Amino acid sequence: MIRWTSRAAPCIRPIGAERSAECAAIHATSFAYPWHEADFEQLFVASGTFADGAIEAKEEHLAGFVLSRVAAGEAEILTIAVAPEWRRRGIATSLLAPHMAGLAAIRVDRLFLEVDAENSAARALYARFGFEQVGERKAYFRTAGARLAGALVMRRDLL
Repeated sequence: MIRWTSRAAPCIRPIGAERSAECAAIHATSFAYPWHEADFEQLFVASGTFADGAIEAKEEHLAGFVLSRVAAGEAEILTIAVAPEWRRRGIATSLLAPHMAGLAAIRVDRLFLEVDAENSAARALYARFGFEQVGERKAYFRTAGARLAGALVMRRDLL
């Protein structure tokens, strides 16, 4: 099993279509209805896609990623996921800070996302980064039990 240690700090860098299969595999362990490799390939080649990955330095494994779409001075985090063996090690935190800085560098004013209203860990992460709830979507996410879960729409001003 791969371990993120204090001696092996994550290398956060832009990723693209070459990481589609890895993103799909991580996404499949994170969501009840995951995206497929072809979905990631399409997103990566689309205009306005901005993605960063946490890369394990020694063997270049993808530990996690964040993917956003940029349009008209705004961006939306489409997904963020961390491989199970890397969870609870600060990978999502390590991904978000430079990702948001990169979006600000390309003059993105506001960043949005939708988070499962019942996902307290994700909500806490976003709150630490200054995201605030600006809306709600009822029956937005499909869960493993085919139940529909509500989503909170969150926003953070970057500039």
